[in-house]
Amino acid sequence: MVVRDTMVLRIDMTAPRSESTKSKLRQRFVLPDPPEREPEEMTSFKHLGENGNVHHLIQHLGNRESTIFGSELFISPSPSAPTNMRRVPDLLIAFDADPELYRENNGYIVSEQDKPPDFVLEIAFPSTGREDTTGKRDYYASLGIPEYWRFDETGLSHGTRLAGDRLVDGVYQPLSIETLADGSLQGYSAVLNLSLRWENGQLGWYDPTTGRHIPTFDDERNRAEQEQAARLAAEARVRELEAELARRDSEA
Repeated sequence: MVVRDTMVLRIDMTAPRSESTKSKLRQRFVLPDPPEREPEEMTSFKHLGENGNVHHLIQHLGNRESTIFGSELFISPSPSAPTNMRRVPDLLIAFDADPELYRENNGYIVSEQDKPPDFVLEIAFPSTGREDTTGKRDYYASLGIPEYWRFDETGLSHGTRLAGDRLVDGVYQPLSIETLADGSLQGYSAVLNLSLRWENGQLGWYDPTTGRHIPTFDDERNRAEQEQAARLAAEARVRELEAELARRDSEA
């Protein structure tokens, strides 16, 4: 990934112009790419990308036109914020936001979106585990992000395997994490209306109403296979009926 040292100011010459200021141009700021991650920092891909977790969330939450599912790009309070005021979350979700603007900005700029993300998640790895529980926690609270979650496969980097915070009067308050009968850990996200679960070192997203995991790739494949089997059975039944009618007609 290429690291750019400066922020680019993009001027959109095709943007609509008002009657009073026809020469007014729409400005778009492009954040630099984050630096490349070290191999040990690819844990986030293992728990969010490789197993389809983000895809499952996108399918469950829906509405890609106004929902941002972001990863591996900067979040910044404003276009002019210095580098030390930017962070790279493993996953952010923002409702009632502008995905196209997110792509144009090459990241999430709070002042451009007119709101902070609603949900941020960090996946633990040794080199940044302490920062996730201290500096990033304070930073996300300062932006006004309603929920901040942390997942740690082993519990060694964050000091706990699953943790979540909810913003109350500008300060993060820990959310309740329960231990289930099978040893899994679970907490409820009011923002997503989902339960996050640590189970055997894996991250899961559960519907609190049904207690079932949200649909996965396997679920989608099984449903498609069942629909195909039902269609083939129906077609076979139609052929049987047609054959029976033809036999009766020939005997008449």
